[in-house]
Amino acid sequence: MIHAWDGPAHPQAPRPEAEAPLPDHELARLQPRAGRARCDHALDRRGGGRRLGAAGGKGWRYSDMAILCALSLRAVFGLTLRQTQGFLHDLTRLLGLEITVPHYSTFSRRAATLTVPKLARPSGGPLHLAVDATGLKVHGEGEWKVRVHGPNRRRVWRKLHLAVDTRTGALVAHALTASEVHDGAELEGLLARTDAPIAAVCADKAYDSFDCHAAILARDAQPVIPPRKGAAILPPPGRKEVPPTRGAAVDRIAEVGRDTWKAETGYHRRSLAETAMLRYKTLISPSLRSRTFDRQKVEAAVAVRCINRFTALDMPRSIRIG
Repeated sequence: MIHAWDGPAHPQAPRPEAEAPLPDHELARLQPRAGRARCDHALDRRGGGRRLGAAGGKGWRYSDMAILCALSLRAVFGLTLRQTQGFLHDLTRLLGLEITVPHYSTFSRRAATLTVPKLARPSGGPLHLAVDATGLKVHGEGEWKVRVHGPNRRRVWRKLHLAVDTRTGALVAHALTASEVHDGAELEGLLARTDAPIAAVCADKAYDSFDCHAAILARDAQPVIPPRKGAAILPPPGRKEVPPTRGAAVDRIAEVGRDTWKAETGYHRRSLAETAMLRYKTLISPSLRSRTFDRQKVEAAVAVRCINRFTALDMPRSIRIG
């Protein structure tokens, strides 16, 4: 015999009671361990992790210097934004400071519009610059996966352009562009960001163009750029002002040879730009952690400032033995 059922069509299990939100002192204890799941769950129960001690309404306003300090620590120690918040919380507690640490979402939001101070102007006379560019990875797998299985469609790179003082090793100008931007197209912008007088600019064959020679001569500097093999002295048709330095380099190389020309002009100082790029990728990272282009520019600018601080402390000294 079939009996009728008067209850609901699909009986449901009783819903568990909602957990009470953690008090402020408990959140403060868990905040330094922001990378753990316990703290993530606790922040979610408090409505996305609002700042401790805030009473509602408009949040506190942190200075640009405070955000710059936090982003600098993130760049040096290779932290995520949430780890940076926990690191600063522990640091202020160890120092006995009663200050409030910004939430990690504040770092992300302010990084998009942060104005990073200009690099310090080097002293000691006109600069001898070495210019080059390198790639920083944004999306994509490791080198082993690319070698074995091929690149992914989402592989994205950014190009970091650097101008290095060959005397001190300091970075005097930088620019972050898309990977499609040619190296020589950004040279004029790098020179515009350098306020100090320039004596010479060393660059590789990627900068071998009449436009690059003209941009360097406009700053009363001497271009040290090797022409490509088989380079023609004649300028492209329609060009009115032709820089004489490129043709002079082609004639001199044809007369004494490329190796002798490099020794005469001091072209080998250009390798210091590659050394600076190696320092960047070793001390900071070969990739960018930010996802939007505005934040990536700020991330690169902060990293360059950190490297200059390291360089100002001291540089390794090589002594030839034997």
